[in-house]
Amino acid sequence: MSDFYSLTIDKISQLTPNSVAVSFAIPKELEKVFAFEAGQYITIKHKLEGEEVRRAYSISSSPQDKHLTIGIKKVPEGRFSVYANTSLKEGNQLLVMPPEGRFVYKSSDLPKKICAFAAGSGITPIMSIARNVMESHPENIFVLVYGNQNKTETMFRNEILQLAEDYKNRFSVQFVYSKAREEDSLFGRIDTSVVNFILKNKFKEIAFNTFYLCGPEAMINLTSETLKANGVPDDSIYFELFTASENKDSETLTLEGKTRVEVVLDDEVHSFIMDKKTSVLDAVLNEDIDAPYSCQGGVCSTCIARITEGEAKMDKNQILTDSEIEEGFILTCQAHPVSDTLKVDYDDV
Repeated sequence: MSDFYSLTIDKISQLTPNSVAVSFAIPKELEKVFAFEAGQYITIKHKLEGEEVRRAYSISSSPQDKHLTIGIKKVPEGRFSVYANTSLKEGNQLLVMPPEGRFVYKSSDLPKKICAFAAGSGITPIMSIARNVMESHPENIFVLVYGNQNKTETMFRNEILQLAEDYKNRFSVQFVYSKAREEDSLFGRIDTSVVNFILKNKFKEIAFNTFYLCGPEAMINLTSETLKANGVPDDSIYFELFTASENKDSETLTLEGKTRVEVVLDDEVHSFIMDKKTSVLDAVLNEDIDAPYSCQGGVCSTCIARITEGEAKMDKNQILTDSEIEEGFILTCQAHPVSDTLKVDYDDV
């Protein structure tokens, strides 16, 4: 379930002074394993200074491409992102988990009109979605609103401009720069005024079917609220966080006592006792059980499992729907047991 495969880095391209695009060659025997939907991500496992690190990176390439490409932005004190930007070489091999994720675009036989709002490295899955939208139907329309500090720090800028050139009547981009005034951009950040400008002014003639939002939590929340205020229904808005708030639920901070836990993973059953203040994922990993995980921050969906008995409470959840929670699904990195016994199944997802 958490299998990793060794993939060779075929190409590394400098996107900005602080970001790179890393492309993997997919062997023919693994083409089905690494087939993906536009918007999904992969998890990379690597040892740095003797310590294992796992990081999730969204795929920027189209599902029709022969290579799988991700964008990696160097984050201050980010161990793997710094390593990727300074030390990775073409020909190196990395351990990679097959693609997953729910922030996806599914092709349709009917023409679609899509609008996306992205900020910073949140552009990465949007690139895959945009490419797939353009390729999958000759009448599809895509509008991208993309926020950065300036041109220099704009990931995939050249590729975006090429899409605008290749699909002149169907692909449009509105750049937004917070620290530079440019002729082709709006000045500031993606906020209510920018969203209203896109919907009510620049593209007012387009009745968008779906909106995709990706970036920091504050941008996503503000954009989503503004879209809804303009009459966009909830089920037409899809989002994926690239950063999330750190606040923990006060109830989980005050949990006392221990829980008897039973975990099903790869058809094996593991039993142990855990502290209720500890997350289910941390407790599982402390037992040397190789459960799937990546970000450990509630941003990706790698660690999803289903509760089959007992109850757990999550610190935060921006991924699972209300109906999925009712069905017993949890993000184990965010979940704490609140019952004396808890049974969790990683296979039943």
